[in-house]
Amino acid sequence: MSRNLRASMAVGAVAVVIAAIAAVPNAQAAGSADVVISEVYGGGGNSGATLKNDFIELHNNGSAPVVLDGWSVQYISATPGAGTVWQSTPLSGTLAPGGTYLVAEAAGTGGTADLPTPQATGAINLSGTNGTVALVSSTTLLTCRTAADCAADATVHDLVGYGTAVIHEGGADAPAASNTTSVARGADNADTDQNGADFTAGAPTPGVAGPGGSGSPSPSSSATASPSASPSDSPAPTSGPLRIHDIQGSGWVSPQSGKTVSNVPGVVTALRTSGTKGFWIQDPNPDDNPATSEGLFVYTGSAPTVAVGDSVLVSGKVSDYYPLGSGESASTTSNLSVTELGSATTTVLSNGNALPAPIVLSAADVPADYAPDLGGGNIESTPVTPSRSTLDFYESIEGMRVEVDDARVVGPSDKYGEQYVTVRPDQAVTYRGGTQLLGENQVPSGLLEVVPANGANPGVDVGDEFQGATVGPLDYSMYGGYLVAASTLGTVVHHHLAPVAAQPGSAKELSVATYNVENLAPSDPDAKYARLAAGVVTNLASPDVIAVEEIQDNSGATDDGTVAADQTLAKLTAAIQAAGGPAYQYREIDPVNDRDGGQPGGNIRTVFLFNPARVSFVDRGDAGVDRSTTATQVVKEHGEAQVTLSPGRIDPANPVWNSSRKPLVGEFEFRGQQVFVIADHFNSKGGDQNQFGRFQFPDQTSTVQRSGQAQVEHDFVQKLLAADKKANVVVVGDLNDYQFSPALASLTTGTADGSGPRILTDLITTLPVDQRYTYVYDGISQVLDHILVSPGIEDYRYQVVHVNSEYSDQASDHDPQVVQFRP
Repeated sequence: MSRNLRASMAVGAVAVVIAAIAAVPNAQAAGSADVVISEVYGGGGNSGATLKNDFIELHNNGSAPVVLDGWSVQYISATPGAGTVWQSTPLSGTLAPGGTYLVAEAAGTGGTADLPTPQATGAINLSGTNGTVALVSSTTLLTCRTAADCAADATVHDLVGYGTAVIHEGGADAPAASNTTSVARGADNADTDQNGADFTAGAPTPGVAGPGGSGSPSPSSSATASPSASPSDSPAPTSGPLRIHDIQGSGWVSPQSGKTVSNVPGVVTALRTSGTKGFWIQDPNPDDNPATSEGLFVYTGSAPTVAVGDSVLVSGKVSDYYPLGSGESASTTSNLSVTELGSATTTVLSNGNALPAPIVLSAADVPADYAPDLGGGNIESTPVTPSRSTLDFYESIEGMRVEVDDARVVGPSDKYGEQYVTVRPDQAVTYRGGTQLLGENQVPSGLLEVVPANGANPGVDVGDEFQGATVGPLDYSMYGGYLVAASTLGTVVHHHLAPVAAQPGSAKELSVATYNVENLAPSDPDAKYARLAAGVVTNLASPDVIAVEEIQDNSGATDDGTVAADQTLAKLTAAIQAAGGPAYQYREIDPVNDRDGGQPGGNIRTVFLFNPARVSFVDRGDAGVDRSTTATQVVKEHGEAQVTLSPGRIDPANPVWNSSRKPLVGEFEFRGQQVFVIADHFNSKGGDQNQFGRFQFPDQTSTVQRSGQAQVEHDFVQKLLAADKKANVVVVGDLNDYQFSPALASLTTGTADGSGPRILTDLITTLPVDQRYTYVYDGISQVLDHILVSPGIEDYRYQVVHVNSEYSDQASDHDPQVVQFRP
C-alpha cells in the first residue's frame, strides 16, 4: 500500500522544496577538490539490467589520500515529503589519490552479473531513474530536504541529483538514469557543482577492486586503482535477492511461504519483548505496488538482540502464522494470518538509522466498508485491493509503521492492556462516545485495537482520548482484528464518563430488571459483590424483580458435581442489603450437572431476585417435581392464564436447549395484578467465524440454535396470550443476539423475517438509535441484553444503565437495564 498515501502526504512539502530551489540555484559553494561521487546506478536487478546490484562509486581527485572512516553515502528520494528520511551506508578505509571506491547497494531479483568486489556494502534501494545521493563526512543522517538546506550543511562533501530530483547541485539535475544506464562524471571526474553539466548517462562501469583503497596505497598501485579491503577483512554482507514487498506479495498469503530467504534488508522499527517475541523491520524504499506491504515481523522466540533504528539483513523461513483457537488448524480457522520470518538470523549493518515515516490513518484513508461481502467465501482467494475494504487496506500495510492522531477510545482497556479506538470519529457514534453496530455484518470500519508495546495498561474508558500521535507497526490479533503495537502512545486524556443511574419508579409502578453478573461464584472477591450490589441499589434503583444471569454453583468453576447455588445467592443478597438495598428473596432451579453450558463446572443459571415488600412470588406446582427436566405448561384457570410450575422451565428437553440455559418462568403478583416474567440466557456466539477474519461475511452457526430457542419461547408466550390476551408478560435477559437478528424476529413475531404478528415489543428498539447498546465487545457497542413486553403493557419507562461495559474497571461485562410500568 501506502505508496499512494505517502505521496499524498508529501504534496505540501514538495511545494516548499520547489520554492527553496528557486531561491538557491546552486547547492554547493565550490566543487570538491578531493573525493567526489563519480557514478550512480539504481537499476541493479531490475528488468533488463545486467548487474544485480545498485551502486555508488567515489573517486579521489586530489593528490593526498582521504580517510573515509566515519563518512557515509546517503540517499533520498527525488521529491522528499515532510516525513521522508535519508538512508545511509557507512564508509571506512582510505581512498588513495586517483583511486575509486565502490559502494554496493541493494540487489533486485534480476540481473546476471555481480559487481566487482565492493569496499562498502549497504542496503539502499536507489531509484533507477530519479533521486539524490550525497557524500557526507559523517554517519549522522542528513535532515535537509531542500537544495538550500543541503548546501548549508557543512557535512555534505558532494551531492548529485539525477532525473527529476528536487535536491541537486547547480541549475539542473544530472540526466535521468534507467535499468541499463547510470549517471557518471566525465573521464577527468571534474566537479563544477553543476550536476547537469558534470554528469552524463551511459552504460554502468563499476570500478574493479584494486590496492590502495581501504588501506595505505602499495608501491605497485596505479593512479586509477580502486580501493580494496585488506586480505584479513571478510567481505561485507550484501542484500539478498528479495525485499520485504517480495515476501509479502500482493496476496493475503506470502508467495514465499515455506521457503527460506536470505539477507532481507530493512530497518528495525519496533521490538516485541513479551509473548511471541521478535521485532518488526520495514524497507524504507517502497515499491510502486499499493497491495504489497513493506513491513515484516521477525519471530525470534527470545528477547530480540537488535535495537530500533538498526539497519539489518535478516535470513529465515517465511511462514504465514495463523493464531488458532481451541481445536483449530490453519486450514480450519477463520482467522487471518500474519506473514513473518522464523528461525531467523540477523546481521546488523548500522545503528541509529531514522525510521520510515508512519502512515497516518484517518477517515480519508480507511475504506468505508470493513469487509467485502464474498458470500461467505475466503478473502485469501482474492487479490489484496486496498480501496475495497478495511481488511484489504490493513493487509496491504501489515507490519508497517502507522500513526493515529487524537484517537477517541471506543472500547475500554481490558486486563491485558488492550483497548480500541476509532480512526473514523464520526462513524456510528453512540451518545456516550462509542462506535455502534447498526446492522448485521456492519463492523465499523474505523475500529482499530491499540496495544502498548511496553505492556502498560493505560486504563482508559469509552470517550477518553489518546491525544497526539499513537505510533507503531500494524499487527493482527484473532481477538480483535488489526491493531497498532504502539511503541509511542498518545497522551491519555480521561473524560470521566459518568455511570448512568436509572430514575426510580413510582410506588404504583412495578420495576423489572435484567443483569448478567459474569460468572459470579462464592470465590469471587468481596469487592465484586460490593460493586454489583452498588449497581443494583444506586444505578438500578433497587428494582422489584431482577433476572440475574450467570450465577454459578457453590464451587464455582470447579467441576465436582455441585449444582446448588445457595451460597452464591446468599452472598449476593447480603451484599445488596449491606449497600442499602432491600432484603431480596430468590427463586431458581438447579440445572442438571454440566448440561447448561457456560464455564465448565460452573453450572450457570438464571435466577429471580424479588423484593417481598413490594411484590409476591406465586409458587405453583408439586414441590417434589424435578423442575430441571419437567416443562411448565400454560393452563387457563378462572378466565386467566396460569403456569403449572412457577418457577418452571420452558420445554427443557427440547434439543434447542442443548448445552444452553433453559428459560426460567416466574409468576408474580403486584398490587393485585398478575405478571409473568421469563428470564433468559440464550446460547452464545461461540463457534461463529471471526468477524475480523478471512471468511466474509462470516458464518454464524450459533444463529440457528438461538433462532430455535426464540421460536420455542415465542410459542410459549403465544399460549399465555391465547389464555389471556391482556396477560402481562415481560421477557428479559441475555439473548446473545442483536435487535435486528433473525432470533429476535422469531421471538417477537414467530417468523425469522419479522413478517408475523408482533406479540412482544423489544424495548431497545424504542430508544434513539445512538442509545441502542448494552455491551461493548472488541470496541463495538452492541445489543445482547433485552427486555421485551407483551401488548398489554403500554405505559412504561425503559432505561439501559451503563455502569460496566464502557469502563476499564468493570464488575461485569454487561450493562443492566430496567423497565417500570403499571400492570
